[in-house]
Amino acid sequence: MTERRAPLHRPLDGRRLEELALAYAARFATTRGKLTTYLHRKLRERGWAGEGEADVAGIVARFAEAGYVDDAAFARARTGGLLRRGYGARRIADTLMAAGIEPELRRALRPDVVTARSAALALARKRGFGPFGAAPADREQCRKLREKQIAALLRAGHPLDNARQLVDATSVEAAEEWAAEGQGGAA
Repeated sequence: MTERRAPLHRPLDGRRLEELALAYAARFATTRGKLTTYLHRKLRERGWAGEGEADVAGIVARFAEAGYVDDAAFARARTGGLLRRGYGARRIADTLMAAGIEPELRRALRPDVVTARSAALALARKRGFGPFGAAPADREQCRKLREKQIAALLRAGHPLDNARQLVDATSVEAAEEWAAEGQGGAA
């Protein structure tokens, strides 16, 4: 039978829990949900030695009130970064949901059609999709390449119609025009 190890750190009290929260908020851009999850994990790992129950919700509320944690600013920054990297609306919404961002804020930050198409265009340009890459001479290889490019755009959170239109664009100018017009497709 194995011997049970003692915890590496002492159990937390109110002061130590708040210090951990402050260090986490100072080091990482975070949300209320992520900070709450972090504090609960630390309580599970180290235990609680304070009086009564640990006031995780109170700490998170105080940090939000003081501006150390700002869900809206986090969501705007994360959305902008993901759009610049070429991710689509679905992938952005999933990322914000995982960070604990409220549904109303996620809906408010959903990119419009032109912004979503511009993000798809940025990804296609970066990865050499559609008119931004060289087409193989073999028809079968061309079909397989098209399928792989469409699949990559779908994984990045873009709708199927947008992925097809972008990959099937006849030229770079046609792809750029499609992204700028923002008409006739879903975001």
